Amino acid sequence: MISGSHTLRSHGGLVPALPSSILEPLWVQISALLPTRQVHHPLGCHRPRIPDRIVFDKLIQVLVFGCGYRRIADASCSATTLRRRRDEWIGAGVAEQLRLAVLGGYDRLFGLELEQLAVDGCITKAPCGGQVAGPSPVDRRKQGLKRSVATEAGGIPLAALPAPANRRDDGLLAATLDAAATVTAAAVGPLPATPTGQPVRQAALVHRAPPAGGGVLAGAGQRRDRLRPAAPPRLDLLPLARPPPPPAMTPYWRSLLAGVHRGSIG
Repeated sequence: MISGSHTLRSHGGLVPALPSSILEPLWVQISALLPTRQVHHPLGCHRPRIPDRIVFDKLIQVLVFGCGYRRIADASCSATTLRRRRDEWIGAGVAEQLRLAVLGGYDRLFGLELEQLAVDGCITKAPCGGQVAGPSPVDRRKQGLKRSVATEAGGIPLAALPAPANRRDDGLLAATLDAAATVTAAAVGPLPATPTGQPVRQAALVHRAPPAGGGVLAGAGQRRDRLRPAAPPRLDLLPLARPPPPPAMTPYWRSLLAGVHRGSIG
């Protein structure tokens, strides 16, 4: 049996799911975040608990290879244990703390480009339903899920917001930007107050203060007016002048035309 985050090569041997230079520091960080397990049974446990390192290696395989838990499970760890331990770690806040630590480390090493953000959504299938699943408008109203994701200028994801598949993207924009602001404030600090580039129209409508004496709709109307040109485009008439004379005819074409008129050609 193969244990740990490895898979078989086509010609034999073991290949790690991730290089050890990434896997080992990641495990050190996760092991420091794992809470101390409290055993309330008076006699302990009837079966020994699967070590966290084995579960961690299996979950890394699931994320890297994109396969199901049953295909990764073996004699060392079952699929049920993987799901149960995953839910236990998520409930303890380990996944969120690790995400914030990774964003903070990336910002210290390379720098997050937070002056410009990109927000987009995608629709996926949800055949088993779920708390936020809804009818998909692109799949004959079958159960689907929409994910609204905010990334920084380099494409690093900051926040993701799930919603029913029939929700409009513009309705999720404000909540997605608020989630990105919350995550970045906890990881690297608040977002820049003034973007360097021109923001998208929806972001400007959501985060712009409403004008005095009006409401959000009045501000939206002013924004649309600024997007339209001040006056319709006008076509200026070309100046009329005498057309230029045709170029001089070469002797070859002059003799050819003279032959046509005499009837000797064609």
